[in-house]
Amino acid sequence: MFNFSRQVLGALLIVFFSIFEVGRLQYSYLQQIISKQQTANVKNLEKQIQTEKLRLNLLQKMPSFGYANLIADWIYLNFLQYFGDDEARAQTGYSLSPEYFEVILARDPRFLQAYLGLSISTSMYAAMPERSVALMEKNLKFLSAKVPHKAYYVWRYKGIDELLFLGNSQASEQSFTTAAEWASEYTDEESKQVAYVSARTAKFLQRNPNSKHAQISTWTMVLNNPVDEKTRQRAIREIEALGGKIIKNSDGTIRIKLPEKD
Repeated sequence: MFNFSRQVLGALLIVFFSIFEVGRLQYSYLQQIISKQQTANVKNLEKQIQTEKLRLNLLQKMPSFGYANLIADWIYLNFLQYFGDDEARAQTGYSLSPEYFEVILARDPRFLQAYLGLSISTSMYAAMPERSVALMEKNLKFLSAKVPHKAYYVWRYKGIDELLFLGNSQASEQSFTTAAEWASEYTDEESKQVAYVSARTAKFLQRNPNSKHAQISTWTMVLNNPVDEKTRQRAIREIEALGGKIIKNSDGTIRIKLPEKD
């Protein structure tokens, strides 16, 4: 009886280890297949990026035939599709972002909404704030305080990039000062608030180039823009890291409490 039990146990162990080994081999083979698929997928995405870059370069050189604004709108929609593909961007990054805006702003330098997309996608996501600022500087000569409507926002985006991503407080101070001047030419409440906050931020920087208050105010501007959740959460983290406090009001809005020491 004892020998029989040992034989049964031995057989069961052999079966168990056989099943285990088959499973292990199948898992290893499956992992190899997944790895190959992922490598192939990345290669395909990289090919798509190269093809898209060539297309954008071609569009940059192509004449508009009187449809410059229409082309700018169309490329902007292409950009939104590119930027919104989180799965693909996790593989390839956001390096094409400034390429889209080279084309968009060359066709329509007064496309106000495009400047926000440029700032967020190129400075924050692609980590190329110098490209973002350079593109804004290049196209600001086509703008004025009233053209396009509320063009002061472009100076704000430029000031944000200069302070938060380039660390150039002097250039940022000048940008916020100009934003305040342009915004003061409007009489609506939104523009009055922009003029006030921009002037205050410029004063913070004038008094202290490394001002935490200025940086918090600037991240608050990011937070108050129509941005995606990832950008919103980063702005909140940065504000809190600088010593600011996010206070939620009863109506669902938020306000920022600055640290006592700048």
